[in-house]
Amino acid sequence: MPASPLHRVAVLVLEGAKPLDVGIPAQVFTTRASMPYEVRMCGATPGLVTGGDGLSYYVAHGLEALAWANIVFVPGYRRPDRDDPPQAVVDALIAAHDRGARLAAISTGAFALAATGLLDGRRATTHWHYTRALVARHPRIRVDENVLFVDEGSVLTSAGAVSGMDLCLHILRGDLGVAASNHAARRLVAAPYRSGGQAQYVPLSVPESLGERFAATREWTLHRLGEPLTLDILARQAGVSPRTFSRRFVEETGYTPMQWVMRARIDLARTPGHPLTGRRGVVKGALRASRCRTSRCLGGLRPWTLRTGLRSRGRLTRKRPTLSWLITTP
Repeated sequence: MPASPLHRVAVLVLEGAKPLDVGIPAQVFTTRASMPYEVRMCGATPGLVTGGDGLSYYVAHGLEALAWANIVFVPGYRRPDRDDPPQAVVDALIAAHDRGARLAAISTGAFALAATGLLDGRRATTHWHYTRALVARHPRIRVDENVLFVDEGSVLTSAGAVSGMDLCLHILRGDLGVAASNHAARRLVAAPYRSGGQAQYVPLSVPESLGERFAATREWTLHRLGEPLTLDILARQAGVSPRTFSRRFVEETGYTPMQWVMRARIDLARTPGHPLTGRRGVVKGALRASRCRTSRCLGGLRPWTLRTGLRSRGRLTRKRPTLSWLITTP
């Protein structure tokens, strides 16, 4: 059987590009046996690009890489609220999107996507420090400053720095499944799953020892999403009382334990080819069990929208559903 074609990833490095934002997609999607991706670094023109924080980048490709790619990342860059990118860059991004490529911005890279008009009328996010500037400069965008990333299908945006890793793993999870995403996270020593709807920052601190213990509990939970899970079970796995576990979990993630489990299961239900995705009524059952019927519970997607999207992709069947795997309330 011939090998699957590689996913083509272009990382567009603009003037003032931030080092971490540039490096994250290049590192996550680097070509290897378990990663069917090819990455090309590009700029407005080939050659040296002056970056931020005292670094410069040499890119081998110009804007022709955007015509080649089916995923284009726009890393964050300095002073995005002053000037739009060059018109040639804006036109190339629009052309790539019109051709069917996905556009993904990390941090202030959202300003470059905003300049194309492709974010008008859509939800988007950026680094919390620049959300007001994005609203002021592009008032037609529905800016959400309280999330790690936003997936609007063909255009995706993320908050600052490390949330770019969450966005990349989210894309990888959609392309190749949960197992591949978890494998990449393990290789990168990163959290395997942080919901896009999680807050950009949590004001309360978490004792380090408990934080490490809870990270292990979340990893343990991700491998058992098809099993009955309760607050007591998770607290017992973490080795603390249910009350302590619940309080500290909210401080660390911004969600109650069972809200986090529900979101993880919904993400799993949206993964192509996973055996649990064929169960009808997945989202409706989760919302009934959790008494949550707002779009915020589903990362900005309304229940009807998510059910319709799953059904249109053949992931919902007409079989009688079994809902207990999706959410168990405490």
